[in-house]
Amino acid sequence: MDTDEFDARIRAVPDGGITSAQGFRAAGVHAGFRRDPARPDLALVVADDVCSAAAVFTRNAFCAAPVRVSRAHLGGASRGHGTIRGVVINSGNANAATGEPGMVTARETCDIASQVMGCEPEQVLVASTGVIGQPLDIGPFETGVPDAFDRLSRDGGAMAARAIMTTDTNPKEYAVLYRSATLEYVDRTFTVGGMCKGSGMIMPDMATMIACITTDAPIGPAALHAILAASATRTFNKITVDSDTSTNDTCILLASGAAAPDAALIEQGSDAFEELSHAVFVVCEALARSIAVDGEGASRLVTVNVTGAATPADADTLARAVANSPLVKTAIAGRDCNWGRVAMALGKCGALFRQEDVAIDIMGIPVCRGGLAVPFDEREARRRFESSEIVISADVGAGSCATRVWTCDLTSDYVKINGDYRT
Repeated sequence: MDTDEFDARIRAVPDGGITSAQGFRAAGVHAGFRRDPARPDLALVVADDVCSAAAVFTRNAFCAAPVRVSRAHLGGASRGHGTIRGVVINSGNANAATGEPGMVTARETCDIASQVMGCEPEQVLVASTGVIGQPLDIGPFETGVPDAFDRLSRDGGAMAARAIMTTDTNPKEYAVLYRSATLEYVDRTFTVGGMCKGSGMIMPDMATMIACITTDAPIGPAALHAILAASATRTFNKITVDSDTSTNDTCILLASGAAAPDAALIEQGSDAFEELSHAVFVVCEALARSIAVDGEGASRLVTVNVTGAATPADADTLARAVANSPLVKTAIAGRDCNWGRVAMALGKCGALFRQEDVAIDIMGIPVCRGGLAVPFDEREARRRFESSEIVISADVGAGSCATRVWTCDLTSDYVKINGDYRT
């Protein structure tokens, strides 16, 4: 598929989010996980009927109870897809490192939701975010889930996005629509929309802290999982705020088929599959960037481009080494075009390259060629550092592999936010 041509046809949905796709409703309510009654802390996303579902989850060994339960409801770690009716997400408590009582709470949450939705408990997915290691009371779910169900609407996505926030400074939503140009679905308009949360403890190993995405395209669970896995690898797996992988990382993709209820399911490998895959990628990329730019205490987004790596793994290792370096991140916070810190990060990571082959640009300014300094205008560099996005590009001249990683700068506010997190 010609992605440039498709990008010309795809359109962002104004104020779009989790309910932009047909066949979904959502709500966000205050259930009582947080003390502030004005702050929503429980989100509910419900399909009008049982729908295709796929998910990817954290690989952290301290895997949270809701991750274990949701994974089981989608056929286990080896499958990751099935059919579900709705998703329950709470904020304020991660229900991680809580033992069997945490598992009981996660399962009981599914029971409660299934009763109000009129489905089986196994057709409910759960996710939690917040403080690790604290017991999670079932009480707020007993009242909050029915309350949220009564408030479900096509306009409820914005409140649901607020309900899943922790240290986020703003809700994160995005949606696109496109008209298919394929023979099977010609002139059918499909929508992909989503919401996510994440600000700290961000270096996912599969997705992001919490993300939920919907589409009204007709597609089966297995093909849907193929789309999600590929998109997560290229987007959510390419962000890092602090190099910490959460216990609760969850990314869910739901497909109602409501935009073409009479059409055949989109087949993996078809042109329609490629269209939908790219639309999901566009939404995931926008959401992933919103997490990076909202990193705890961050003042700007940082994009790290690596080219010329010997292998894809080396490209990823090199980019993450730069993106995770406290010295690189603090230099950016200080508006200091200190390319030596980028070179240091590249050199320490173990990827194969020769120093004399390295070229580094910062904000489009050549600062290193052949592994050596290039004279540049410090005043112009500082001017460019006032931008809201800083771009670092490194070519290590060892091969043809490339990647891109998003991160943020590191300010004193990060220390304050995390030092005061439980107080």
